Amino acid sequence: MKYSILLLLFAGFCWKNEEHQNSYKALYSLRVRAIEAKLDSLYQSIDHIRWSQGKSRQVWEAELNDCRRLVKAADFWLRYFEPLAYKKINGPLPVEWETEVFEKFERPYRRIGGGLSLAAEALEDSINGQATVKLNLNLAREGIKSFFEDSVMAEVLKPGSIYFANRLFLLNLAALYTTHFECPDTGIVIPELKEMVHHVLPIYRAHNAEKDQYPFSENYLDLFNNMTTWLDRQADGFEIFDRFTFIRNFVDPLFGENQRLIRRYGLNSISYMDFSLSDSVAHIFDKGIYEGQDMQGIYRSLKDSNSLREARRIGRLLFYDPVFSANNRRACASCHKNHQAFTDTTVRSAQGFGQDIFLTRNTPSLINVNLSHLLMLDGRHNSLFNQAKDVISNPLELNSSQSEILGKVLSIPEYAVSLKRLAKETGSKKVQFIHLSSAISAYLETFNFGLSRFDSMMRGSTAPIAEIVRGFNLFMGKAECGTCHFVPHFNGSKPPYIGTEFEVLGVPADSGYLEVDRDMGRFGSNPVSEMKGAFRTNSLRNVASTGPYMHNGVFRSLSEVIDFYDQGGGEGRGLLFGKQTLSAASLHLTVTEKNDIIRFLQSLTENYPESHAPEKLPLSNNRKLNLRKAGGEY
Repeated sequence: MKYSILLLLFAGFCWKNEEHQNSYKALYSLRVRAIEAKLDSLYQSIDHIRWSQGKSRQVWEAELNDCRRLVKAADFWLRYFEPLAYKKINGPLPVEWETEVFEKFERPYRRIGGGLSLAAEALEDSINGQATVKLNLNLAREGIKSFFEDSVMAEVLKPGSIYFANRLFLLNLAALYTTHFECPDTGIVIPELKEMVHHVLPIYRAHNAEKDQYPFSENYLDLFNNMTTWLDRQADGFEIFDRFTFIRNFVDPLFGENQRLIRRYGLNSISYMDFSLSDSVAHIFDKGIYEGQDMQGIYRSLKDSNSLREARRIGRLLFYDPVFSANNRRACASCHKNHQAFTDTTVRSAQGFGQDIFLTRNTPSLINVNLSHLLMLDGRHNSLFNQAKDVISNPLELNSSQSEILGKVLSIPEYAVSLKRLAKETGSKKVQFIHLSSAISAYLETFNFGLSRFDSMMRGSTAPIAEIVRGFNLFMGKAECGTCHFVPHFNGSKPPYIGTEFEVLGVPADSGYLEVDRDMGRFGSNPVSEMKGAFRTNSLRNVASTGPYMHNGVFRSLSEVIDFYDQGGGEGRGLLFGKQTLSAASLHLTVTEKNDIIRFLQSLTENYPESHAPEKLPLSNNRKLNLRKAGGEY
């Protein structure tokens, strides 16, 4: 017991004397050591609390929350420099299979999560809670040791690395820290946010005192102080916190200034945490903030902008050309209709190659496909090239092959001339299927740059609209949507946007909730128990134009979707299938609140350019192919 008391005293000493630490390294070490000491103290004391007594547990829980405060004070470093160890300290799930950008070319692997949030949840378990809490604390103790390793210290102290850690911190201010993504007690989310922001300012000061060649600008520090002052004046209520104003007026300008300083100082990162992120964008709500897919494919190497335009022109024709199907009657546009946001809003699932069958899943929109690291609703493809190969060879879709398609395409002089010239420019001796698929994806890229009304509001281009602001604040707060659909693209990719998340929602097979849908989802490509019924979290951009909704198209309206979530998903309705990651508890949303959320979702409709199908297709030397129709016949 004396050991525990000494540890607590050490943590308190560190906390009180932090302002006297001028060294950046000393500040880092002080905060991480304080966490280590507190975790050891909690671990030592867990066996001594009387689990059956509520008061005893409450006293111990208060100590656990004190440890959370220590973690949040160092979160700036922990989450960026050793993210896998961070999952052990404050992971949202005991097991995660989300696939990150470098791993998407390999089999997913199991990540163990542990730490404070999971320990807090286990406190309510009267049977196994004590053992679960101890397990999670031990994982956290293992995780914190990683932050003293020489390799991590070298990264922390590398000149300029603070700006990349700071970028992730700012993105998380927008996307995570005001939600309860990793905090089961919503009552402490905003107080933790305020404390964390206050503890970041000394980091900037310590850095500026030592790294005078890369100082944070006066403009940045003034903006940050203004944010801190504004935060201090806000109430602590989770449901009433104004996330819109917080992001628009403070976080986004800070992000823009941090980006400017990265460019001004010529800083470069080799960390995989920065792999997808752009250094050039000035706003969080910029469509180019990260890239999940290479839309130009093999044409990325083209130097002449005219050549890229030609590739896109050919890609547009090929998208609408049924030459890709075995019967020359089905095209990409058969399922992804240009006038319906490149999905099909008329049916729950698209018609198959045989006209008497339908596919099993709803057609996803191809707008903003570049925002997804993994493709298809079960995430089984890592690139548009692999997705295209699958679709054309699938007997239920286009029922063709690469060689057959190449032969038909090259029998069409207009295609052959352009593709041969483009192939030569890419260094290829002959046209390959990748030249066709890359032309199509390059064409689709032109629809990925549209901005929405909400983007304009966030970037200060247009004035805020009250009901949209209320809807966004509900989305991020009470309605809990923002814990899975992350800012800024409202999909399953959270900062630093290198991964793809999957969720188990218990989607019903019918709108009457008579039974749960039995589609195994992600389990088909990653057969582990946690992935049964799991599906990729899609972007909500243009969601008002892309119904019907869910992987099986079971819901026709946004109102039905919101009612589904409001009542706790399938489990909330008594439908059980797999381990639901969505809380089964009711959200208790009012009619007005639901309408405000819908208004916000409608504001995510983008001004992408309208696409028109070609009036006619190029003629082939094979007369039989000249009967084909633009867009296909069915």
